Amino acid sequence: MSTIADDMSSVEPDAVLSWRFDQLDAAGYPEAAMLLLGQRTDIDLHLATSLLRNGCPIETALHILL
Repeated sequence: MSTIADDMSSVEPDAVLSWRFDQLDAAGYPEAAMLLLGQRTDIDLHLATSLLRNGCPIETALHILL
């Protein structure tokens, strides 16, 4: 039986970063914020995207996330 950690270990780090950038872009983050947030795997991507999707201004979202 494989675990989620086992499944994630087989994923290329570049693919994960690319996916994170795509998600942040789709949520509406500008490029500079995407680069900052996308590389920080300690930041909850779902929270980052939901903040903007629910109307939070980018500056406020960055303040919350960082």
